[in-house]
Amino acid sequence: MKPAVFITGLIPQVAYELLSRQFTVTMHQDTRLLTKQEIISGLAGKDALLCLLSDSIDAEVIRSNPNLKIIANYGAGFNNIDVAAATAAKIPVTNTPAVSTEATADLTMGLLIAIARRIVEGDKTTRSGKFTGWAPLYHLGVEVTGKTLGIIGLGNIGKAVVKRAKGFDMPVIYWNRTRLNPEQEKTLGVEYKPLEEVIRQADFLSLHLSFHPSLKHMIGAKELAGMKPSAYLINAARGPLVDEAALLAALRSKTIAGAALDVYEFEPKVTQGLEELDNVILCPHLGNASVETRNAMAEIAAGNIIAVLNGEKPKTCVNKTIYE
Repeated sequence: MKPAVFITGLIPQVAYELLSRQFTVTMHQDTRLLTKQEIISGLAGKDALLCLLSDSIDAEVIRSNPNLKIIANYGAGFNNIDVAAATAAKIPVTNTPAVSTEATADLTMGLLIAIARRIVEGDKTTRSGKFTGWAPLYHLGVEVTGKTLGIIGLGNIGKAVVKRAKGFDMPVIYWNRTRLNPEQEKTLGVEYKPLEEVIRQADFLSLHLSFHPSLKHMIGAKELAGMKPSAYLINAARGPLVDEAALLAALRSKTIAGAALDVYEFEPKVTQGLEELDNVILCPHLGNASVETRNAMAEIAAGNIIAVLNGEKPKTCVNKTIYE
């Protein structure tokens, strides 16, 4: 009897094709998110779970199937999975890192330019028939070229954003939990500063940290008040890094000039009131939403399942201690 795989939602066809060559595959044929009970039911009798970043795979789900051999997350993050519970059960948890870098960096720069030049706001104005012609003081934004970019979290995505920012002659200052060595800083053309200084000096403050409970609301009322009144906040990383209630207050009071968000504290819900403001861009988590990246993610997730069900170690395991 072939091993069986359960996929909780529609993903690129390449994953289904790769997996179905060796295994029996059941894929939820809908964009609707499954409930916990539906995931538990779908997982019954299966050997592998390929889940979405938006699925909550908690200890109850994991314990529901004692024969589960792998949890392959379709996403670079994995905070939607109780990794500790999986580790206790000796189940490898995998993700799809690295391939999201370029697409997410592209989107970050797109958000930065769009909020600076009020592109989304301008689109709304034009569609509503309120554009009456060019005028010297009409719909002014600010230039990106030469402005200081502050990056919090200089991992792969942060570094990719730096390369793009250099095309706009933007000086880049950064804070990271681990500082780069001087040679790396020189090669990238970045300057390290304490977190408070990055927040204070940046014209555009962009977040690129993976989430950890200790980082919840690292950008709150105090940090927003420390930014320039002319500064913009960009978050294409993780929603809970930002206190959205504090951000809403800061945008309403013009404590900062604006914000562009691709992720949300209570995703998929957006803090009520943000949608009413013109000085914020709200994107539906499009960070790695390119055809190329999503196909690559599907191949990685499928490859991890194929490896484990064939008795091999997966390539992108986040709880490697189970093999020690």
